[in-house]
Amino acid sequence: MQQSDERLWNREYCKAMMGNFMLFFSFYLLTPLLPIYLDAQFKADKDLIGLVLSGYVVAALVVRPFSGFVVDSFNRSKVLMICFFAFFICFTGYIGAGTLLMFAVVRTVHGLPFGATTVANSTVAIDTLPSSRRNEGIGYYGLSNNLAMAIAPSAGIWIYGATGNFTLLFWISLVVAFGGFVCSTRIRLPQRKAVSGKPTVSLDHFFLTRGWLMAVNILLFGSCWGVMSNYVAIYAKEVMGITEGTGIFFALLSIGLFVSRLYGVKSLRRGRLTANALEGAAISAVAFTLFAIGPGEWAFYLSAVLIGLGNGRMFPAFLNMFISVARNDQRGTANSSILTSWDLGMGLGILLGGVLVEYAGYKAAFWYTASSQIAGMLLLMFFTRRFFRGRTLNPDHN
Repeated sequence: MQQSDERLWNREYCKAMMGNFMLFFSFYLLTPLLPIYLDAQFKADKDLIGLVLSGYVVAALVVRPFSGFVVDSFNRSKVLMICFFAFFICFTGYIGAGTLLMFAVVRTVHGLPFGATTVANSTVAIDTLPSSRRNEGIGYYGLSNNLAMAIAPSAGIWIYGATGNFTLLFWISLVVAFGGFVCSTRIRLPQRKAVSGKPTVSLDHFFLTRGWLMAVNILLFGSCWGVMSNYVAIYAKEVMGITEGTGIFFALLSIGLFVSRLYGVKSLRRGRLTANALEGAAISAVAFTLFAIGPGEWAFYLSAVLIGLGNGRMFPAFLNMFISVARNDQRGTANSSILTSWDLGMGLGILLGGVLVEYAGYKAAFWYTASSQIAGMLLLMFFTRRFFRGRTLNPDHN
C-alpha cells in the first residue's frame, strides 16, 4: 500500500466526521431541554416525560439491527444519504407538534432515521480508513459525536436562557441536520469486494452474536447516560437552583471527553483495548458515585469532568472490541450491535429514571446510575475481558 493510502485524516474520513458531528449536535441540542419543554408546554408529569422521551430510543433500538444488515448488503453511500435525509426532515415535526401525543409520535418516528444514520455513518467512516490506522481512526471518529453530545446541550441551554424560545432551537437543529446531510452526499467510497460463502440467512446479519457479553456491558453503561443526559438539567433547576450552570456541566463534560479521547488514542493504537475500557469504566464509576452523593456544587461540576474522561476512554475501546470480533463484511452489524445495546440501556435509563424521579426522588435515580456503572465495571473486569480475548480475530488486540 502506498504511503498516501495510509493517511488517517483523508478527505472522505473528515467528511464522515463532520456529518457525524452535525447529526449528534442537531439531536442533542434539544435533549436536556425537552423535559423542561414538555413540562412547560404540556404540563406533563415526570414519569410521562420519561415515557415520551424514551420513544426515540425504542424506535432506534428496533431499526438498528436491520440497518446493520442493510449497510452490509447495499451501497453504503446511498444508504447513508437516504437515512440522513429522513433524519433531517423529521425536525420539522417538532415545530408543528401542537399536542403531547403528536410530539410523542414525532419523537418516536425520529428515532428510526437517527438509529439508521448513526450505523450507516460510522460504518462509512470505518470504510474510509486504512486498515493499519483503523483503531486510531475509530478513536478519533468518536470525538465527533462525543464532542457534539457534550457541546450541544450547553449551546441549547445557553440559547434557551438567552431567548426562552424553543421554536428557535428546533429551527437551529433543522439547519444543522441539513448541513450534515450535505456532508453525507459528498462522501466517496472505494468499491467493496463481494464476500463469498456468506450465509443468506443468519442471526449475525442483525446482531453480532460473538459479542453478546460486550453488549450486556454496553447496556449497563448506556443506562447511566440515559438517566444523566435527560434529567440533569431539570434536577439542577429544581433541586440545586441553577440553570446556566447546567451548560457549564456539559461544557466540562465535553472537555473531559476531548482530553480522554486524545490521550487514549495512543493506547488504542497499541491494541490495549480492554485496559482502556476498564480504566474508563472505573473513572466513570467514581464520577456517577460522586454525583449521587452530591455534597455540593463542586461535586456536580467535578463529576461532569470525570464522566467525560471515563466515557471518552471507554466507548472507543468497546467499539474497537466489537469491530475486532467481527469479520470485514460484518462492520455494519458490529456498529449496529454496540449502538443497539447502548440504545436499549439508554431507553431503560430514561424510563426507570422517570419513574424513580417521580416516586422516589432524584437521589434514587442517580444512585441507580452509580450502581449500574459499578456493575458494568465489575462485569468487564471479571468476565468480559476474558470473553473478548477468546473471540478477537486480531491477536494483537487485548
